[in-house]
Amino acid sequence: MNTAPPLTALPERTTLYHRRHARQQVGKSFGHFGPAVVLLFGIAPVLSGEESFTALRALEVLIGAAYLALMVREWVHLRHHPHHREPVAWLELAAAAILALESYHIWHRHHEAALAGHPHKTPILPLLYAATAVMFVVMAFRMKELDGRRFLHLHGRGFALRTNRLGRKHELRWAEVAAVEPDGPADVLVRCTNGRARRISFAHLHEGAAHRDRLLAHAAAQLDAAPQEH
Repeated sequence: MNTAPPLTALPERTTLYHRRHARQQVGKSFGHFGPAVVLLFGIAPVLSGEESFTALRALEVLIGAAYLALMVREWVHLRHHPHHREPVAWLELAAAAILALESYHIWHRHHEAALAGHPHKTPILPLLYAATAVMFVVMAFRMKELDGRRFLHLHGRGFALRTNRLGRKHELRWAEVAAVEPDGPADVLVRCTNGRARRISFAHLHEGAAHRDRLLAHAAAQLDAAPQEH
């Protein structure tokens, strides 16, 4: 009698990336390019003698310069290691600092207006900027986890995958699978024992056809050996 490999056999979980992942990351890096340039060039009035050099101005210049430097660093990293995520996304932290500064400046304008006797208004926008800054801080330490939501996991009793971060997770054991067949250049058709079929596309993923073929090869090697559960 054939016996199925234990669940821990063939542990192969692979993070999947969009085929335009590097280009998307470069585009995302431009999200705070404008504010960073404005902050950096805030040093110009100081150099011309129009303004004094305060601690706040120094912080603004530092954050603007840091974002631009980290942006270039991100491009170099993506060029050489497009599918390797560092433990901390430093560019997101710099973006959070820019958002925090914008939140402070908007709040400060509201505060000065209130002191000048203008009608009181609840400063919603500073709170939104602050909340977004907190979100960027969280993202900076969770980017690997976010990337990992798109994955292919092959194991001895079946397979699991999610091809879109917010999409449906497919998790099947061999007892539920009647056949796994290729469907087009980079798609797969999973025929279940209950008569239903699931079409899963890898076309939008980096090396999608290769990942699809890994799944097909895994199914071909394991499906006959998997015992049927009743």
